[in-house]
Amino acid sequence: MSQFLTQANIGICVSTLDIIGDSFHVTEAGVLSGFIAGYSLAVSTFILIFGCCGDIFGYHHMFLIGFIWLAIWSVVAGVSVYSSHVLFIFSRVLQGLGPAILLPNGLALLGATYEPGKKKNMIFAIFGATAPNGALLGAVFSSLFSELAWWPCTYWPMATVSAICAIIGILVIIPIKHTSTKGRTLLEIVEMLDLPGAVLGITGLVLVNVAWNQAPIVGWQTPYTYILLIIGVLFLAVFMVVEVRFAKNPILPAVLLAVGDPFGIWIYYFWRFQEKFRGDSPLLASAEFVPAGIMGIVASFTTGLLMSRLRPGWIMGFSLTAFTVGSILTAIAPVHQTYWGLTFVCLLIIPWGMDMSFPAATLMLSNASKKEHQGIAASLITTVINYSISFSLGFAGTVEANVNNGGVTAHDILKGYRAALHLAIGIGGLGIALSAIYRLRSYGKRSGEETEQEDA
Repeated sequence: MSQFLTQANIGICVSTLDIIGDSFHVTEAGVLSGFIAGYSLAVSTFILIFGCCGDIFGYHHMFLIGFIWLAIWSVVAGVSVYSSHVLFIFSRVLQGLGPAILLPNGLALLGATYEPGKKKNMIFAIFGATAPNGALLGAVFSSLFSELAWWPCTYWPMATVSAICAIIGILVIIPIKHTSTKGRTLLEIVEMLDLPGAVLGITGLVLVNVAWNQAPIVGWQTPYTYILLIIGVLFLAVFMVVEVRFAKNPILPAVLLAVGDPFGIWIYYFWRFQEKFRGDSPLLASAEFVPAGIMGIVASFTTGLLMSRLRPGWIMGFSLTAFTVGSILTAIAPVHQTYWGLTFVCLLIIPWGMDMSFPAATLMLSNASKKEHQGIAASLITTVINYSISFSLGFAGTVEANVNNGGVTAHDILKGYRAALHLAIGIGGLGIALSAIYRLRSYGKRSGEETEQEDA
């Protein structure tokens, strides 16, 4: 449910983006994308620190806190209809802290409970399968509530489900805790959590992301956009120095760089294209998205079987290929073509990108980490995925704004959408190239080791 609700909170917003925007009298593309980007930014930037909190204070406690927090701010997101879009974005950002607590600690509970093997492979695959179906059901129920009742009614049931999950979690999940804080001073706990590093890293990530997501709205010529970017980069530079040279328990045990993820761009512009240019209602667009949920389940179980037979590099390569091909099909789809043409084929392919990469990468880190470090291991992959969704939308928004000639005509708007999808194709292609280089280097290393063994 932690993974399911995380993705459902993307689906409930992306499907009814225009309806929510109209209620706040907001039509700017940059502001509308902020409804999604702000949520993903909060999920990604705070996952690492909450993963560490789980390692220290207990995965079970943090897991329950995540559901309760999500319930509270889901209520506020619905109530924001009486205020302004500023409160809605604020509540969406704070909503994101709930999944930031839930995801690493939910994965840590699984990682600490199951030993490496086929059973663990399949359980992590099932965890991954909930992602597209969470987004799908979130979109379906959001569309139903918005068309038959009122869009805030989507967020109040989300609060109810989250509260019920917290109650069930108290009753059925066995607490797992590996590090004791008993008898430790406040300074020792601060060092265990690496709070200085967390503050520096989170501040840097937020500032860089805000700069890129504000640029499409106000332009790079506005001083505060590039000032925020410069300050954010400086914070990240200091963060790296602190982590490498001074931190006793670094929050980032490995240098991890993510330029972007084509999925965030694809899902945003796929829905915009279907609703804006093909005239689909949110409910019809949700119905058309059903094949992605079904194929997501197939892809996840297939990945669970493949993980014991193929190296992770091959699985990641297949995943990135599916992302890239799906983005190409969406980018070239004619406006007046039937749904059963390129769009349907795209929805059969793109889930293989979503549901092959996450289980493989998460399982690889989980198996390589000790039980007491499952929280931080689970945090790394989820940080990259969710931050890249938000960050890549900022890149895509900048490309769209600089290509669509102001978005005055439908032709110009479509031109901007296609340009953003071309960026997704480029990111996916870069990922395929890097994955291929990684596989070639791994193959060369294995061949060298085999030669040395034969010589010996």
